[in-house]
Amino acid sequence: MKRTHLWSALVLVLALVLGACASGGTTTTAAPGTTAAPGTTAAPGTTAAPGTTAAPGAPAPKVVTIGFTASVTGKFNTSSTRQVDGLQLWMDDVNNAGGITLGDGTVITFKAVTYDDESNKDRVQELYTKLATDDDADFLISPYSSGLTAASAVIAEQYGKVMITTGAASDSVYTQGYTSVYQVYTPSSRYLTSSVDLLTSLDPSAKKIAFVYENSKFSTGVVKAAKKYAEDNGFDVVLFEGYDPETTDFNPFINKIQAAVPDAILGGGHFQDGSAFARQLYEKNVPVKFVSLLVAPPEPTFAELGDAALGIAGPSQWEPAVKFTEASAAAAGADWIGLSSSDFVSEYKAAYGEEPSYHSAGGYAAGLLLQYAIQKADSLDNDAIKAALDATNLVTFFGPLRFDTTADFHGLQIAHDMVVVQWQKSGDQLVKQIVWPKAGATADAVYPLAR
Repeated sequence: MKRTHLWSALVLVLALVLGACASGGTTTTAAPGTTAAPGTTAAPGTTAAPGTTAAPGAPAPKVVTIGFTASVTGKFNTSSTRQVDGLQLWMDDVNNAGGITLGDGTVITFKAVTYDDESNKDRVQELYTKLATDDDADFLISPYSSGLTAASAVIAEQYGKVMITTGAASDSVYTQGYTSVYQVYTPSSRYLTSSVDLLTSLDPSAKKIAFVYENSKFSTGVVKAAKKYAEDNGFDVVLFEGYDPETTDFNPFINKIQAAVPDAILGGGHFQDGSAFARQLYEKNVPVKFVSLLVAPPEPTFAELGDAALGIAGPSQWEPAVKFTEASAAAAGADWIGLSSSDFVSEYKAAYGEEPSYHSAGGYAAGLLLQYAIQKADSLDNDAIKAALDATNLVTFFGPLRFDTTADFHGLQIAHDMVVVQWQKSGDQLVKQIVWPKAGATADAVYPLAR
């Protein structure tokens, strides 16, 4: 299945609904394999599962509504699109397999209601309120980015809706006393610490780090935690400078970096600014040994920078080469659900014609987590599903998932860890290698950078 055209999906949804009205038959939803168009609304509540009928005496099948926004427009479009594609692929897999069957025989399938949040926090609060009220979504998935997720989590908690967050790493969402919000990603406080560990292993004499980062909720949280970690491990932070999210000219920051003469640069923010920063560091031939940036390097399209991408490292929530299996789950005393990494990659490429990024994997993993909680609860009851999430000890192809259940940090992810990737040359091609941790590395890190 190629990426569904939004307006084509809208036309399909309307055609199905009109067809049902014309025949006076059972209400239907979009066929499995289609994506509800952002800006459209599917029928609120639950309806009969598409293409299913209950056996005599069996409970009526149900279609569960999952509400979320996507950054169809705005600066988060690249990462948000992949997150939604991953989530949609999970939904298609479950629906095409016949749904989830509860103990009482109820068959559950899923449909999406989604809108374009325009990468805008104000739009997110308005739209998640609509999802929770007008659309009566049964469950919510977060938008992409920590800032937008913080805005949506308030609404989820206000209306008592279980929300699975993905594409959002900030720790602060989970210090608000919420009881309905659960994080899939490794928290931002642990995002760049692995890059510090890698630098230490590569060059014990490297002691000077410059942090240049986007002034956003996510990035600021990451670098503050990484700065403390670096200083605690003997590094001198020679520059700690934030830039506005809309920054396109990094020359003023590059001038400060050159004056500080660091061994390493850590920071960045999201895809657009991180890519521009990496390109301008290359164009200015900044003499630095190691660069690790947030979010942008793990994206497959980062390779479009060409030589400017070479040697750039970055933390990643997941990579195709990372292997978690049912056996590794059993060894850890955890439950297992879903498909293997290789099957996910194959399905994703077949569906969308490109390699999945960790945002894609995070979208699929959010769906798997919700599926797991419904199956463990054997119910759609909100409290039963929250209890199942609280008790989660799960491994999927995305990695381990478990939550802090204390009042101070409820819903914070405590089991999932980061890997570090680096773009390297293989012949004439740029390839993304896992360089940390050593136990899971696919190549040695290139160090120092040839600049």
